[in-house]
Amino acid sequence: MVEQVYDLDNVFGSLSDPTRRDILKRISVHGMSVSSIAKHYKFSLAGVAKHLEVLEHAGLVSKSRHGKEQIVTIDPAALAAANDFLEGYKQLWEKRLDSLDHYLKSIN
Repeated sequence: MVEQVYDLDNVFGSLSDPTRRDILKRISVHGMSVSSIAKHYKFSLAGVAKHLEVLEHAGLVSKSRHGKEQIVTIDPAALAAANDFLEGYKQLWEKRLDSLDHYLKSIN
């Protein structure tokens, strides 16, 4: 099995844009065609295509052709890689907060 390594800079850079986060939210339930996605925004189909290209480059979405339509689906593996990265910080802060809680209880 080949393991894909995700560039976290691309993942987090992609997620920094509210439109791209909204696109991910929309397709998280089920895949959508590019034209269906574009209907939700006030900019051109080409603008939506550029956002999708950024998401695809980061590994957050994949496209497949069904007849004349391109269907965009979310690829959770890149999000899992970002979550794994953030999980280390979560554990660090939980330890620090637990330590602070213990300290505050000891001085009361």
